[in-house]
Amino acid sequence: MQLDKNPKVLFDSEKISKRVKELGEEISKDYDGSHIVVISLLRGSFVFAADLVRCLQIPVNIDFMTTSSYGHDEVTSGIVDIITDIRTNIKDKHVLIVDDIMDSGYTMSKVVEFVAQKEPKSIKVCVMLDKPSRRKANITPDYVGFTIPDVFIVGYGLNYGDYYRNIPYIFTFDD
Repeated sequence: MQLDKNPKVLFDSEKISKRVKELGEEISKDYDGSHIVVISLLRGSFVFAADLVRCLQIPVNIDFMTTSSYGHDEVTSGIVDIITDIRTNIKDKHVLIVDDIMDSGYTMSKVVEFVAQKEPKSIKVCVMLDKPSRRKANITPDYVGFTIPDVFIVGYGLNYGDYYRNIPYIFTFDD
């Protein structure tokens, strides 16, 4: 695919694959003997969530939730909307919320609060990328693929406008 700008690869597909497998092993160990419900936040996490659940060695039920806080902007509006709720009954179940990136933390904080009202046994958060320097909400992910500095990143599910989610690596633009 031709990119409009010059990409600077931060994490190639091999490094991503290795880290996702490690996360799968860690999560499987932590939940050994349990069933979990993975809630993938659409659209950004669908690539990561698909790879992650294939690395889990425990029984997994998958559901999806759609939220919105960015639109086509590079920074969050701070207003988080739940567009589509999950269909699974999660009462008394272990829940793992999976997202592509935690930036300000507003979205995940809102999602955790929303999911908690459904009375799960536990809630943990897994993100492919964590950008703690931009955190505004009081939330920390339980599982992190990579911690990154404050740069705008694209690929592996993360979009730029309506494009580039299908790129198999994570990159930023060299300007």
